Amino acid sequence: MAAGILGAVCVSHLINDIVQSLIPAVYPILKTTYRLDFSQIGLITLVGQLTASLLQPLFGLYTDRRPVYFALPLGMASSIAGLFVLSVAPGYGEILIAVGLIGVGSATFHPEAARIARMASGGQYGLAQSLFSLGGTGGQSLGPLLAAFIVLPEGQRSIAWFCGGALGAMVLLARVSVWYKAHHLRQAATAAAASPATEPSGTGRQVGWAMAVLMALTFSKFFYLASLTNYYTFYLIGKFQVSVESAQVHLFVFLAAAATGGLVGGPLGDRIGRKKIIWGSILGVLPFTLVLPHANLLWTGVLSVVIGLVLASAFSAILVYAQDLVPGKVGAISGLFFGLAFGMGGIGAAVLGELADLTSISFVYQVCAFLPAIGLLAVFLPEISPEELRRRG
Repeated sequence: MAAGILGAVCVSHLINDIVQSLIPAVYPILKTTYRLDFSQIGLITLVGQLTASLLQPLFGLYTDRRPVYFALPLGMASSIAGLFVLSVAPGYGEILIAVGLIGVGSATFHPEAARIARMASGGQYGLAQSLFSLGGTGGQSLGPLLAAFIVLPEGQRSIAWFCGGALGAMVLLARVSVWYKAHHLRQAATAAAASPATEPSGTGRQVGWAMAVLMALTFSKFFYLASLTNYYTFYLIGKFQVSVESAQVHLFVFLAAAATGGLVGGPLGDRIGRKKIIWGSILGVLPFTLVLPHANLLWTGVLSVVIGLVLASAFSAILVYAQDLVPGKVGAISGLFFGLAFGMGGIGAAVLGELADLTSISFVYQVCAFLPAIGLLAVFLPEISPEELRRRG
């Protein structure tokens, strides 16, 4: 395992996702300053996440065929531009432009960074993707905390301060890109002299069905997470009359639990099989999501931690399972699933925002509570041993 490279990618993922998570974390400021309704809040998320989701698989597919070795620092530059525009935006239109720029940066970052994490894994694909995901979920959990203690007291213009961290990530990613170019050229030379590439695991129909199931499970996970990531603070403020700062801390605790869960899922998948992790993490969270809308403040906090721990363990297992189903398409598969994750989050935010405007935030949580039942579809995934998955990586 190339630990230094993997570490640099994980730190960059942390910074990238801090930048992304700042957007929903400052929604209370934006809502008050620009007098936005929940539908407009949902549209902000939709623009940023759909920009990322539509571009990621296309970019991943392109770079599977033609590597773009320095795409990562260029993508981070787009995020820096988005941060700056967001900090000085005079109106709603400029906010949408800012989140679109951040979405483009994310679309560039995730498929290439996931590819490099796999390259640097030394064959421990689940562990590497969990560490990579830990950087992202860690960034998502730190974003609201930093917003609570920096942006809320200092105001919208303080968002520009985060450009410094993103600039540091650009420097790291430039060094990673040099390693990536050298490593990829060595791999290409070795592959040319070796046996033909590994075929997909199973027939085209079997692979297609398995991919459809994995995408449905990803929908379930991220549509539900959209309700927590984007509207949890409003839910706590509206139902329990807590302060904005307290609500941000609750959101941080939930996202920190999700970061921990994400770290566990990949290594366990390497050991016991990814299907078991996928099955248990999505369907296993159902009892807790059903109880959450009826809990008091204390138990809401406790249940959100359990939900974060269990539900977040799925994504690394889903991603590596999909990568192993279609060998040689790491960029396209990574882009597809990261893009699907952002797309479902964006669509979920917009749909749930509309639903909240028509009904209430509490009703949104009652409806979303049933989404993890889609985890029943995991029974249709083919049984493939961990050894076979590692061999086909």
